[in-house]
Order: sequence, then C-alpha cells, then structure tokens
Amino acid sequence: MSIITYDELRKQSPKFAREMVRKVLLSNGGNVSKTAALLKTTRNTVRRARDGDLEDKSRRPKTSPKKTITSLENFIIQESKNTGFRYRRLARHLFNQYGISISENTVKAILRRNNVKVKKKRSASGKNRHLYDYEALSPFCEFQLDTKHLLDKRALSERAYKHMGRYDLPKYEWNLIDIGTRARFTAYSYELSSTYGYMFIVFCVLWLKAHNVRNKIRIRMDNGGEFCGGSDKKLNMWNSSLSNLDVELYTIPPGAKHLMGVVENSHRADDEFFLIPHIERCLNLKTFLYKAQKWQDTWNFAKPNFGIAMNGMTPYQKLKASNSLIHHHILKMPTILMEHLFKFSFNLFNNPMLKSTGQYVYTKCLCYSMWLQY
Repeated sequence: MSIITYDELRKQSPKFAREMVRKVLLSNGGNVSKTAALLKTTRNTVRRARDGDLEDKSRRPKTSPKKTITSLENFIIQESKNTGFRYRRLARHLFNQYGISISENTVKAILRRNNVKVKKKRSASGKNRHLYDYEALSPFCEFQLDTKHLLDKRALSERAYKHMGRYDLPKYEWNLIDIGTRARFTAYSYELSSTYGYMFIVFCVLWLKAHNVRNKIRIRMDNGGEFCGGSDKKLNMWNSSLSNLDVELYTIPPGAKHLMGVVENSHRADDEFFLIPHIERCLNLKTFLYKAQKWQDTWNFAKPNFGIAMNGMTPYQKLKASNSLIHHHILKMPTILMEHLFKFSFNLFNNPMLKSTGQYVYTKCLCYSMWLQY
C-alpha cells in the first residue's frame, strides 16, 4: 500500500496537510521522528504543524523601505479608475498633469498588486493588415481627415469639462494628418458644418501647394455631416471643384472606423498632452488658440512617433530623412478658428473685384489672407 507523503497532501491544501500531520502524530503517541518518517518530511515540519497555525503565514516582509507610500499608491489607483489608462499612459498622465515622476514598472506593479484591471479595447477590424505601404509613402501624398468633439466626458475630468463651457472655448477640432510623416494640421470651431469642412480642406491644400507640394493629394475622410455626409453627389461635386488643385477626396465604408486609425489615435494624444494638462489655464479664446498652436508645433517638431515606419522620429525628422525638396516651414501652419476663416471669406466674397475671378482664385486669396494674419 502506497503512503501519501506530506508534500502530496500539501498540494491539495496546506491546511489539510497539517491536520493530517496532527492526526498521524496523535496516533503515534506524539512521536515526532516516527511521524516525520511516515509522511516523508522533516521533524521541523511536524513540529510546525503541531505547534503553529493550520493556515500558511504571509510571506510579506515586515518592513518595505522602498515601497511606494500608501497615499501615493491610493492616488495612482484612483487616477487609473478615473482615466481608464493602463500603466504606460498612466505614468505619462501623472507626470504631465501633476508633475509626479514615477516609472512605468512601478505603476504596473501597483495596479497588479491591487488587482486594478483596465478593459482592453479590441481593434475595429480584428485584423493586422496595414492601411498603407508606409515604407514607400512619399511625404504629403496620403492624408486622413477627421473631427474631434472636445467636450467628451469620457476623456476629460468633470472640472475640465465644465471649464470649457464656462469660458466658451471651441467645441470641435479639425485634424488633417499626413500618413508619410505624421505631420498634423489643425483648426477649431464652435460648430460643425460642411461649409467649414470644405473650407478647411482648401485652406490646408493651398498651404501645401504654397510650400512646393506638387504631387497628387489624396484625402481619406469618414461619412460625417461636416464633410459629404455619405452623399456621392456631394463628393463628386467637391472632387470636381478641387480637381484644379490635383486633390482627390474619398470616403470610408460606413462603420469602418479602423480605416481612420492614424487620425483617430491622435485624438487620444490631444486629451493627454493638450486638453487635460492645459485646458484649465485657458481663460479666453486667444489663450486657447495660442496653446493649441504650441501643441501642434510640439507634435510636428518635438514629439516622437512610434507608428509604423516612424521609428521614434518626429514629423520634422521624418520629413528631413525623406530628402524631399519641401521646406520644414510647411509644418508651421497656423492653428485657426473656422469662424474667423468664414468671416474673412464672407468679406472677400462681397468684394466686387473678386466675384468674377472664379472659386479657385477667390479661395486662394481667402486662404492667403488668413495666413497673413499670423
């Protein structure tokens, strides 16, 4: 008959193993050596089972000099629950928002120790196919265009959300991102409309053309009402009017947001690096646009990008590495308010000297006049 050893009993349950040691010890008249021999364990193990607790004691050290203080640990846990960030984004958030410098590994250990779990987001397509041939892309030939609702309670704190409403700051952001260099061109507005959508496209295209972009420009956008709203007739009309500028607009299939992954991912950076740290310091529109310009310049010249084929380079470094004849001044496009652009366009439209020159020259004059304001 095979004898079950102490180690085999312990695999089932430490408490059950110690109870069996006590029973065997009692049947042997308290003989420690004989009990240890029967269960194939040591005499010290038998004595601990006889004199100690049935449950295992905690192996946690009595003192931990390098452990994060409890108040800071609780604060990190609370911030993780409020923001939904995982350890890497949370470490950046703590430094940008509160000036707390703490390593990603420490944040990761705190979240794991306290069983804080963040729900992982699944990709929209579930596939790993690349949207473009990133290695072969030339600068400023493929773009993604999208808008962002700045008043987002899921991204901003309640205090920041109320601050934007209290000081009447812009509610929407317009983004055009070059896929080849990840360069970013931005504008803001108080409302969304297809008029603003068309004007923003023309403004950005003329800025590119003024800086020696001679290749065809293809712009991918969604089916939002601020663009063509899913209307093929409207899309064809826009493409016809922009054909003189060698621009092609095309939309994604309804619901295929994964095809806008580059510009969509940039919206997260807006929250982390611009809105959350700086929005409460903006007490008027002028300050907001000034900080928005600084954020765009930071993105284009200083912020490393780890997307496909970027290898940690900034858009400026990527443009420089492409050996293109395009000057880096193209990355300094002014950050404007669409309402201001519309105001200038209205004044120019009512100028009798410009009415007979056609939409192309009129729009060109419009955009250059806006550029000269900065």
